[in-house]
Amino acid sequence: MALLYATHPRFLDHDSGAGHPERPARLLAVERGIAAAGLTEALTPVVPEPASVEDLARVHRVAYLDALRRFGAHGGGNLDPDTHMGPQSYDAALLAAGAGLTVIERLRAGDGRAGFCAVRPPGHHALADRAMGFCLLNNVAVAAAALADQGERVAIVDYDAHHGNGTQDIFFADPRVLYVSLHEWPAYPGTGRIDEVGEGPARGTTLNLPFPPGTTGDVYRRAVDDVVWPAAAAFAPTWLIVSAGFDAHRRDPLTDLGLTAGDFADLTATLATIVPAGRCLLFLEGGYDLEALATSVGSALSALVDDGDYRPEPASSGGPGANICAQALNIRERLADQ
Repeated sequence: MALLYATHPRFLDHDSGAGHPERPARLLAVERGIAAAGLTEALTPVVPEPASVEDLARVHRVAYLDALRRFGAHGGGNLDPDTHMGPQSYDAALLAAGAGLTVIERLRAGDGRAGFCAVRPPGHHALADRAMGFCLLNNVAVAAAALADQGERVAIVDYDAHHGNGTQDIFFADPRVLYVSLHEWPAYPGTGRIDEVGEGPARGTTLNLPFPPGTTGDVYRRAVDDVVWPAAAAFAPTWLIVSAGFDAHRRDPLTDLGLTAGDFADLTATLATIVPAGRCLLFLEGGYDLEALATSVGSALSALVDDGDYRPEPASSGGPGANICAQALNIRERLADQ
């Protein structure tokens, strides 16, 4: 069964600002990684449709959407010290937010075993009423909220090196969505403590694994096997969405984790087993070293394809962070006893 691949030339039109690490060349690196992994023929192209205001309003305030659109229409500029938009950025953001919705329709029609949305701007830092961290609209949250409103139970696993504060905030009190983040601590944006577990009826549906600098793939694999997979099994999701940021790679200029392309293959392969085939969707988030991004995307997508075994780098091991897995397990056990 094919892997659906959603991207669009308009994503290159998003102006993130001169010298910005979240640049159009990232999508060209993704294409190189796909070709190097020999996956071009295994992918079914999907042309995304833009998200509607109704789609976006499930997670964003309409007043914020109007302000963002007007700001771009007047030429754009800096929204905060890290986040910039130009005249074409809002249209690109609509396509990025709509990509997941388009792929979900195709997956439901039986057209693929999983989907990958190679989009920009990324989304997991975007709050209901605020852009931040290179993100304008929360692409993953838009897709997850649409599924939840259709009666689905959605697990979001975010292995971007930066905590997806926007996604967590949007679903922090929503028991229909399980949010899991594996990220570097301390690091931007300063959220994602291990004791942030959700609130009200959603207490226990947020799971944070904040790892120290230097953490390697063996610890991430242990976290997924011993903590994430059991938590997901208990939640019993019908869909999985992955915030696939590749800035946990050891070469990334913005972070200090120690993962390799081989680790992303392992993590993606294991996470995909949380749900049946045809119910898994990945969104591109971070990853700012272009060569590392290319090899990591190629490895991760290869792990989703039958007989795929593209591993230009071996898995990593030997770093710190195992204690975080133990702490997270203790928290999960206490929550289960309440």
